Order: sequence, then C-alpha cells, then structure tokens
Amino acid sequence: MLRRRVALSLVLLPVLLLSSCKLATPAAPQLLRLATTTSTQDSGLLDAILPAFEAKYNAQVDVVAVGSGQAIEIGKAGDADVLLVHSRKAEDQFVADGYGVERFPVMFNDFVLVGPHADPAGVGQAASGAEAFANIAQAQAPFVSRGDKSGTNTKELALWDSAGITPGPADTWYSSIGQGMGETLQFSNEQQAYTLTDRGTWLSMADKLPNLMILFGGQTISENPDPAMRNPYGVIQVKPQDPNAPAAKMAENFIDWLTSPAEQDVIGQYGVDKYGQPLFYPSSIAWCAQHGKDAPGCSG
Repeated sequence: MLRRRVALSLVLLPVLLLSSCKLATPAAPQLLRLATTTSTQDSGLLDAILPAFEAKYNAQVDVVAVGSGQAIEIGKAGDADVLLVHSRKAEDQFVADGYGVERFPVMFNDFVLVGPHADPAGVGQAASGAEAFANIAQAQAPFVSRGDKSGTNTKELALWDSAGITPGPADTWYSSIGQGMGETLQFSNEQQAYTLTDRGTWLSMADKLPNLMILFGGQTISENPDPAMRNPYGVIQVKPQDPNAPAAKMAENFIDWLTSPAEQDVIGQYGVDKYGQPLFYPSSIAWCAQHGKDAPGCSG
C-alpha cells in the first residue's frame, strides 16, 4: 500500500507543480488609452513617469500624442480613456458637453517666442506677447504656425487677436504647417523663422536648434513678463459607458496617481538636473493643499 501511495504521489507531483505554475501566472496588464499633447511626449516627461505607474498598477499605457485639439476629438469619439492636455477653454467645454467626467489641474509651464538670433522684428524689445506678435507682422518677418488646433496653436491665434492681426494665406511671411511642436521647431530652425513654443519642449530640444533662441519670455518662467503666456495642463477622464469597467477604474487610478503629491514632486523635478529648471511645475489640488495657495500655480 505504501509503495502505491508513493507511486501515486510521484504521478500527481508534476500535475500539482503544473497547476501551481498556472496559478502563479501574473494577470495581463490592463490597457489604458491616453490621448495627450505632443509637449508631454516631445519633452520626455511621459517616458520618465509612466513606467512607475505601469508597474504600480499592472497597466499598459497606450499613448497617442497629438495636438490638444486632436486629443480632445479623440476623447469625444470614445477612443481614449483619459486626456492630458493644455487648452483650458476647450477642456472646460469638453466636460460641459458631457464628454468628460471632471477636469483636474496637473501642472503648468509657459509659452515663449523663439526666433533667429538677429531678431529682425525686434521681438526682444516687446513688453508683452501681443506686442511681440505685432512687431513680427509689421516687419513681415517669417513666422511658423503649428496650424494643428493644438493648445499652442490656440494660444498663438489668441495672441494675434490681441495684437489686432489675422494672418492668413495671403501673408507670405506666415506659414501654417499642421505639425506638432517638435516638427514646428525644427522647421523654424531651418527657415530661421519665429514660432511660439511651450518652454518645456524648447528646453528639451534647444541644443538641436542652433539657429533659434528665446526672444520673448525670459530664460526662466519667473522672468516671463506676460502672465498671459502661462500654460496650464489638465487631466480629464473620458466619460465611460460603464463606470465600473476595468479601463474606467484604471483611468481613475491614473488621475489619482498623477495628481498625488508624491508624483507631483517627481514632475516638479523633471529636467532640473539637465536644464537647471523644471520643464513643468506641479499644480494639482493635493499638491497645492500641501504647499499653500502662495505656491506658483496654486492661486487660481
């Protein structure tokens, strides 16, 4: 009898081991579709922070980086679970129209006007962004627009409007190329033209753009003389058909994680070691609660 039990045990052992291996197989990562602006991608921020989220939540983040306007349209079509964008008016409208659950502040940087070192339009002498744009139009100096309905493109058009100018196809000095921020900066560098960019993308690419320099906005955000050049980013969960679906829960996890004080500190340190200043500044509700309303980005 003992021999039969031993033999039976030897037969069952591989089966038990195999069953144990099957039980130990980790669950497949939960997919999270993130539609975001090109600046979060081009600056390298997403590469720096997303692996920690994926590891913590067993997630796989599928990133689509386009202009903020396009990202919002992707959200409207239901082809994203969460948005990380910087076009405040369009973000608020997205939520008001019932496409998004709620908008949460995440971070900010600012816009700067870059152009050729010779500065033929005298942009460096301007007192405001609108005046700088007026100088470019008056000089008919080459200007490159993203022309892609992004947050940066929206800000650019607002600055032209503030200057009382509406550039169009008849203006040979004005080029609208329908490209992301990185491509627009590269094209401007080749053409030695002016363009508007967020500071984060500029800092991450400046060493590859020898023909351009910051001409309006200062070398740091504290030196930017025009508050209208501030560039806030928000995160929004796309309203899910089923709030209890795994993707919907993962979107909630992402927003909680991204706006947590710990991750906000990571965002605030990104770029400091390489550029001497952050590429983005934290501004979430939880971070501001810890640091007070007098902290940059927490007063509004």
